[in-house]
Amino acid sequence: MTSHSSPEAAAAQVAAGDGGLRLRRVAIDTYRENVAYLHRDCAIYRAAGFQALSKVEVRANGRRILATLNVTSDPRIVQCHELGLSEDAFAQMGVEPGHPAFVAQAEPPASIAALHRKIHGERLSREDFHAIVRDIAEHRYSKIELSAFVVATHRGELDREEVFFLTEAMIASGRRVDWRERLVVDKHCIGGIPGNRTSMLVVPIVAAHGLVCPKTSSRAITSPAGTADTMEVLAQVELPFDRLGEIVREHRACLAWGGTADLSPADDVLISVERPLSLDSPGQMVASILSKKVAAGSNHLVLDIPIGPTAKVRSMPDAQRLRRLFEYVAHRLGLSLDVVITDGRQPIGHGVGPMLEARDVMRVLQNHPLAPQDLRQKSLRLAGRLLECDPDIRGGDGYAIARDILDSGRALEKMLAIIAAQGAHPFDPEHPALGALTFEVQAERDGVVTGIDNLQIARIAQLAGAPKVQGAGVDLMRKLGDPVKAGDVLYRVHAAYPSDLAFARQASQRDAAYRIGTPAEVPRVFVEF
Repeated sequence: MTSHSSPEAAAAQVAAGDGGLRLRRVAIDTYRENVAYLHRDCAIYRAAGFQALSKVEVRANGRRILATLNVTSDPRIVQCHELGLSEDAFAQMGVEPGHPAFVAQAEPPASIAALHRKIHGERLSREDFHAIVRDIAEHRYSKIELSAFVVATHRGELDREEVFFLTEAMIASGRRVDWRERLVVDKHCIGGIPGNRTSMLVVPIVAAHGLVCPKTSSRAITSPAGTADTMEVLAQVELPFDRLGEIVREHRACLAWGGTADLSPADDVLISVERPLSLDSPGQMVASILSKKVAAGSNHLVLDIPIGPTAKVRSMPDAQRLRRLFEYVAHRLGLSLDVVITDGRQPIGHGVGPMLEARDVMRVLQNHPLAPQDLRQKSLRLAGRLLECDPDIRGGDGYAIARDILDSGRALEKMLAIIAAQGAHPFDPEHPALGALTFEVQAERDGVVTGIDNLQIARIAQLAGAPKVQGAGVDLMRKLGDPVKAGDVLYRVHAAYPSDLAFARQASQRDAAYRIGTPAEVPRVFVEF
């Protein structure tokens, strides 16, 4: 697709000096959206008839990007002879500040008609989804248009074939890795359970056994820590794709952030809209997860779907519907999928927040007496399911083999090797660098813990500063069914800044997230291990 500019705009660009404006790096993080900045008195802005929030094409040094235009009157942001670019946009151009650049109006995305049909509730074809996703990956959609697509596919509830088309298109939008291995495994959780850092235990266990497990994980979207955030406490996670390949070939695994790998890049753009809208429809969830796994070269996936009163999935019928959708799309993609329905009634482990969760993970790997047993047991069961995809392991033997690998120290040895290969960060699990400002939340009466609100615990941890502040979060002292007396500590909140501590304290005073009652009131657990 070509862009166009008027003769007046072209003349204005030439008048600006040696064929264009001068690029300026504007130090603003616009989160997955390319943004360009022009001064209101710039000759090109006046001549070309640009409008704020319109799409423009920027060319420099043989490269081209599409960006959303912002217009300013402040010369401290951009001057009349300059074209400003946000952090991500500037990095994509690969030039130094001051390099000449051209800007022109961009044509509307070719897929906009398909988007309008989806907004009106029509069913879209494979070609429609491929066109939309291609335009999304190339940043042709504005945030407004992206929001319209996310809402339309959420409200209209994609049918299962449309979910397959969307997933297939998202895979095609980026690179697809071939590890040249017969069996490449991965494990994923749909999320929503604080402290659920099983991946950081499953990966070293299965890699110590010899299976290939290239784990590219996300950062937190709506949680106090993603796997990448917690792993970053221990090692570098933002690594060039080629370096990740070297680590996987040498150590059989990695635990890295997926943002540098260009795997399903359209998904990263969509997530930037889904997060502030707090939308996570089943169809978009399936497409997001499976596109990333297939693009990363995995051919066998164990998928964790937790169920609980405050989990993403709250009933067994809902879990079964989601399972069937995952299985349908995975089958169409040629991906072997093993869905496991697990206990999502409460947080997993003791800590919620990067530093606290890293402490829990390392304690389990070290077979520490204070290691959280729920995190250990869940990780062993999931690792066992992955190990059983090895044809040399009989069904039902995976758990015992995983336990052997963990108890013997081989999993710890493998994790330390992965950490060293990725670039170790100093960390002491006995004395983690937690936020120095704290307060405790206490039980108001005698009884047993009958409920822990996952969403509220996550919110308190986020208000305390997690995940941006690694040492911030919530350290849980009591779990479901534990007896308590009035005044017993339920959890301790850590923060690094007084304002964060105050926000977290206010949230806990409104709703402490814990319910105290009788043993008969503890919610029933649904699991399928």
